[in-house]
Amino acid sequence: MKKMILTLALVASIAGVANAQVDTKNIGLRVGGLLGYGAEVSYQHPLSSSNRIEADLGWNYYGFGLTGVYQWVWDLSALATGFNWYAGVGAGLGVYDYDYNTNRTRNNAFNLGIAGQIGIEYNFNIPLQLSLDYRPIIYLLNNSYLSGDGIAVSARYKF
Repeated sequence: MKKMILTLALVASIAGVANAQVDTKNIGLRVGGLLGYGAEVSYQHPLSSSNRIEADLGWNYYGFGLTGVYQWVWDLSALATGFNWYAGVGAGLGVYDYDYNTNRTRNNAFNLGIAGQIGIEYNFNIPLQLSLDYRPIIYLLNNSYLSGDGIAVSARYKF
């Protein structure tokens, strides 16, 4: 019985620290995230076998923004081969003609914020990656606020 418990504990610990293989660069579109109205050109660059950087340049009706996130990626192949989940932290900056606290337009306001991100992705056997994530940003300048509408779907070409 002790051997079985020890074996189960060992298997559980190995599965808990299993990292995904982040070995490709990806470029594509992230839609729905930038304040819920726009799209972002999204680029992912691997740093190691389980870490990467994601950089997104987005635009919508009110302006544009740039977000960079350092991500940790974990294997989720228990669901199906090709699934990963990821989480990360980073920063965002942008220029917008809209005040989200008062719901009024204004003249080009620069803003800087802290971003967090969590999501799930599926890597096909063809050079395609699809993902769904949530990325809230806490903006610090010009009437600081939380942009909590960062749910987005992404499609990226793997190369």
